[in-house]
Amino acid sequence: MSVDVARPRAPITWPLLGIALLLTTNAAFDIAARGWSAPFAPGGFLHVGWHDGAPIGALIDVLNHSGKTLLLALGMTLVVAVRGIDLSVGSIMAVAGAVAATRIEAGSPALVAIGLALACAAALGAWNAVLVVGLGLQPFVATLVLMVAGRGLAQMITDSRIATFHDATLEWIGNGRLVGVPAPFLLAVVAWVGLALLVHKTALRMLLEAVGGNPEAARLAGVRAKTLIAGAYVASGLLAGCAGLIVAANIKGADPFHAGQNAELAAIFAVVVGGTSLAGGRFSLAGAAVGAVFLQTLTTTLYARDVPADVAPLPQALVILLVCMLASPVMRRRFALRRAT
Repeated sequence: MSVDVARPRAPITWPLLGIALLLTTNAAFDIAARGWSAPFAPGGFLHVGWHDGAPIGALIDVLNHSGKTLLLALGMTLVVAVRGIDLSVGSIMAVAGAVAATRIEAGSPALVAIGLALACAAALGAWNAVLVVGLGLQPFVATLVLMVAGRGLAQMITDSRIATFHDATLEWIGNGRLVGVPAPFLLAVVAWVGLALLVHKTALRMLLEAVGGNPEAARLAGVRAKTLIAGAYVASGLLAGCAGLIVAANIKGADPFHAGQNAELAAIFAVVVGGTSLAGGRFSLAGAAVGAVFLQTLTTTLYARDVPADVAPLPQALVILLVCMLASPVMRRRFALRRAT
């Protein structure tokens, strides 16, 4: 009997099931502790209330804090699609926040500060592109250099201090609401929609997958592989800069020491969980979005269950590993064989 495994389960199926399972688990804990109505009552994980005209609750926190991870995951998806990796996104976040905060401190208008921060982030992405495309360095090494140097650059910009600021426009990026939706998540969704339209309404998706699948063959076919790879790194830097602005706006200050710390790992996790292949040639923007929300739902769940912050990465990594294993080609083939017998 032949078994058709050519049509694998959608890459976002398992992270979506993971989100549903996490929500169900939280509801079960609340019910066990306080009764059947507890999940939707004040203090319950599924409860959404209102405070000062804005929605509050664990689900709102998930949307709020997943915004920056989603932005990073979008940029990382483009880079991974062309067989690259970007380990510098956390440091770029710190630099962008430092530039914006110090410009506000110096009296610059918010839009000028934001523009300069994003320009610096894009320039750092271009620097990665020069090392990878121009000099032929391995992406891991090239971006690792900026991962280390960028943190020092952020400290240099702020004179090794936490630069605080007060500006309503910039603060809205991290703490604002629009029709009840947290601004960070809303900005990330706008970025996702814009990028999705660009990828799916043009030949960009086909070109990115061609370069990621076989860069030399794509070059011989007339595809400007170097331009696409460079563009992916610039986009990753720019999106990391947006995430850095969100982090700085959220705490009303730029922390060059801790801003964006381990953010590159979160972005890579979201990308992989969402079904993008680290080998290049296959990517999913929808998967990146679902992966980011799944990762934040998991993090919020652990904190809601009073798991210490220094212990949380262990169960977090185990759950992510389980989802990746379930979505792997080997497991998909086994599921297909089991359905066929």
